[in-house]
Amino acid sequence: MAKQGSDGPWVDGVETAVYTVPTDLPEADGTLAWNSTTLVLVRARSGNTTGLGYTYGAAQTAAVVDALLADAVTGRPVWDVPATNEAMNRAVRNAGRPGLIAGAVSAVDIALWDLKARVLGVPLVRLLGAARGEVPVYGSGGFTTYDEATQERQLRGWVHEQGIPRVKIKIGESWGRAEERDRARVSRARAAIGDGAQLYVDANGGYTAKQAVRMAEHLHALGVTWFEEPVSSDDLSGLAAVRAAVPLDVTAGEYGYTLAYFHHMLRAGAVDCLQVDVTRCGGITVWLRAAALAEAAGIEVSGHCAPHAHAHAAAAVPNLRHLEWFHDHVRIESLFFEGALDPDAGAIRPGGSGAPGLGLTLREKQAEKYRVA
Repeated sequence: MAKQGSDGPWVDGVETAVYTVPTDLPEADGTLAWNSTTLVLVRARSGNTTGLGYTYGAAQTAAVVDALLADAVTGRPVWDVPATNEAMNRAVRNAGRPGLIAGAVSAVDIALWDLKARVLGVPLVRLLGAARGEVPVYGSGGFTTYDEATQERQLRGWVHEQGIPRVKIKIGESWGRAEERDRARVSRARAAIGDGAQLYVDANGGYTAKQAVRMAEHLHALGVTWFEEPVSSDDLSGLAAVRAAVPLDVTAGEYGYTLAYFHHMLRAGAVDCLQVDVTRCGGITVWLRAAALAEAAGIEVSGHCAPHAHAHAAAAVPNLRHLEWFHDHVRIESLFFEGALDPDAGAIRPGGSGAPGLGLTLREKQAEKYRVA
């Protein structure tokens, strides 16, 4: 592609790699089960500098980057990430924007922001401009496949060993057909963490609206304050109805692939806190815009999963509630990346090391064991 726009440096090329990591135990939520997690890595090069980005999803995401996005990115100025994001959106118009294509756009966008900050030699949070010095996190896991001992060990580890004062478990098991086990697991979760920690639940859209309202009575009695996807995130009226009927904060948004999605969710009054996933929504460029939409509506945002991809952007918005410290992704990112962060008193501090960009360096030999493409 011909070089265009302002003076260089330019993006010289984009490369991909795919890694699949087995879970440490079988995992499931209310509506899905899995035994591995796939990370699609993107590297964007300019001269001797390389930025990295990634998303989680189907391995075919890499083919989208290679076939549809690489040409749209190569030759563009390193500085103009929003313009390049727009070029990627135009390039995939006829292929369809949501789903794994959005993941591909997101991974490239993250790599471009990392590249720009590395060229400038500054942590990404300094380039974006910090709104806070630390980013609160919440421990997330509590899969429906866990037995009692495993769930308790994970929860106690976050709260009593790592000092994370907020944790989340999965409910809505078997598309909402295991209410009694859901109730029992939430009760055990509260007993494991004590009264001093916040307890969240995620139904992954497994309940009907009225079922969710009934479940909320038990949840509220146990001090649960966060009810994620009580019904499908596609059911905006259902989310709004549950939100109006229960004292818990109703949250959703992780499947937002476009900025318009978040506009519709906010306009419907569907959530008390908007979840936005930087590895799905269009990258850091769109994540910041979604956070601004939420701020204008008087709503906080929460970063969904992939904590190290979110960390710097999360520190750059004033209306952040927290970031999800998701078990699978923390495990992979800590294994794959030098510079991975560690929560201290329930928060991470992106940019604290002074390392440029996201502050991450791929451990090539460690990651190669899991490479599939």
